Amino acid sequence: MKLLVLLISLIHALIVWAGQTPTPIVLWHGMGDTCCAFYSLGGFKTFLEKQIPNVYVTSLRFGNNTIEDRESGFFMNPNDQIDYACKVLAADPNLQKGFNVIGFSQGCQFLRGMIQRCGHKLPPVKSFISLGGQHQGVYGLPHCMAVSHKTCDYIRELLNYAAYQSWLQSSLVQATYWHDPLNEEEYMRKSIYLADINNELAINETYRSNLKKLENFVMVKFDSDSMVQPRESEWFGFYTPGQGSQLQTLQQSRIYTEDRLGLQAMDRAGKLAFLSQPGDHLQFDETWFIDNIINKYLV
Repeated sequence: MKLLVLLISLIHALIVWAGQTPTPIVLWHGMGDTCCAFYSLGGFKTFLEKQIPNVYVTSLRFGNNTIEDRESGFFMNPNDQIDYACKVLAADPNLQKGFNVIGFSQGCQFLRGMIQRCGHKLPPVKSFISLGGQHQGVYGLPHCMAVSHKTCDYIRELLNYAAYQSWLQSSLVQATYWHDPLNEEEYMRKSIYLADINNELAINETYRSNLKKLENFVMVKFDSDSMVQPRESEWFGFYTPGQGSQLQTLQQSRIYTEDRLGLQAMDRAGKLAFLSQPGDHLQFDETWFIDNIINKYLV
């Protein structure tokens, strides 16, 4: 009798498992990119749908069209982007049982901000895949993925001389995660985005609690990255405060040692993963992504 009951339970479990749909996926694009064009995240969405049959994938768009969406990556305040994303995802009926998220470049730190700020108001965010995100910000902008190199030069000049001016913080996205290690105090006081979500001045328990609810926080660093400076920011590392050459890991940082975001607790629980790829910014092989991301965290 016990064997029969066990067999029936096993058959029932298999039927339930077979009837389950894959966990939905939300994408957030990076600077100079767009949500839905076939040559951009639209193509990546199709790739995911082929690899995970029946999966629901949605790519966040900020604006009414591709042009506005791309411009938003430079000029739409991240705080406004996050407010918008929170409302869109909370209202999406396909996400109500929970979802995974994948961020690309600056989209990573904005996704993390969304999780920290409104995760308690959303269905569960399960795995967070961060591809080349700048979680401790940047100090330098070698390339900016703009169509014109003159645009890059102009943005770089603005950041070098006026990153923490209130007018630039409110009007240029990249200023909000500019992190000057030579002026830590000014950064912590005047950054309207990154210093806040990294709990630099005070610990927001909601931010910490929401982040710790993740099942997996996967950070992918690109070892030959020519865009992110320093590239260690992709693993939540950065320059040692007070200078701009010596680097420190996440585990050596104040954010970790004081557990200001709960990352130390997550690390001890095995929720943090540090992966790397040998190529330049966001350059990865599909086979690698299937083996190391899809099969481990998205299926």
